[in-house]
Amino acid sequence: MIYTVTLNPSLDYIVELDEVLLGDLNRSHNESKFPGGKGINVSQVLKRVGIVSKALGFVGGFTGSYIEDFLKNNGIETDFVRVDEDTRINVKLRATEETEVNAKGPTISAHDFESLKNQVRGLSKEDILVLAGSIPSSMPSNTYEQLAEICQQTGAKCIVDAEGDLLKTILPYNPFLIKPNHHELSGFFDVEITSAEQAIPFAKELVQMGAQNVIVSLADKGAVFVNKDITLISNTPKGELKSSVGAGDSMVAGFIAKCQETNDYSKAFRFSVASGSATAFSMGLCTKEKILDVLALVEIQEEMGKEK
Repeated sequence: MIYTVTLNPSLDYIVELDEVLLGDLNRSHNESKFPGGKGINVSQVLKRVGIVSKALGFVGGFTGSYIEDFLKNNGIETDFVRVDEDTRINVKLRATEETEVNAKGPTISAHDFESLKNQVRGLSKEDILVLAGSIPSSMPSNTYEQLAEICQQTGAKCIVDAEGDLLKTILPYNPFLIKPNHHELSGFFDVEITSAEQAIPFAKELVQMGAQNVIVSLADKGAVFVNKDITLISNTPKGELKSSVGAGDSMVAGFIAKCQETNDYSKAFRFSVASGSATAFSMGLCTKEKILDVLALVEIQEEMGKEK
């Protein structure tokens, strides 16, 4: 089973209007709401490509109930830890420009965290745990490290999609996959990385530091996949960029899905790139049909130029 963890999910409330007048009455012409959070996004994309997962994390109040009901109604299993305070609401104002107001989120107690850790302790070597997103301020800064350590003890595969400082603490626990973008990789090594060729040696260093597999996304410069055996480079498929929100989460989901199906890292990386691009070319998360359309545009080469 694949388990995704979203420590601080949100109910994203999208308000569309012609313009935002500060200090005045504004009227929208359209509103929508849906669950937000990187782990939740991974679960949604996995469902769309036919892979079962279970969403874990913390929810509370009426907003938490909405997220649970939304996911269950879309065929996604959940086992959230219920907390005392309400799950946060993030407001996104879309006018000539987009303005976001992200709430802090509920307080997560030590008891709440222990409940999550007990869930993770129940995983086995047959399971995958996806840790994605930021850590709430009320939780220990080494939260991911604690969860990764449990995975190492149980044999569960741990996948981490988080910023550089969090990655540093995770690497000693040999995560199955990490997926920094080129900005995060640059910050990790205090260098400027703008191309696949520049990213490769640093991705290899992450492997030497403990990661089993590394994907580095480079926006319009493609992506890189590295493990101890192979180094692959992908192009960026051509298409109309509509929104980059959720593209990285879609890459993680695409890699997991194809890896589960084929156990072939090259095919998994190619499907990962197609999934991320399909979301970037969509308003919202990608569909399986969109991924398959984009897949034909993805070209993968080995580091020495041998096409796969």
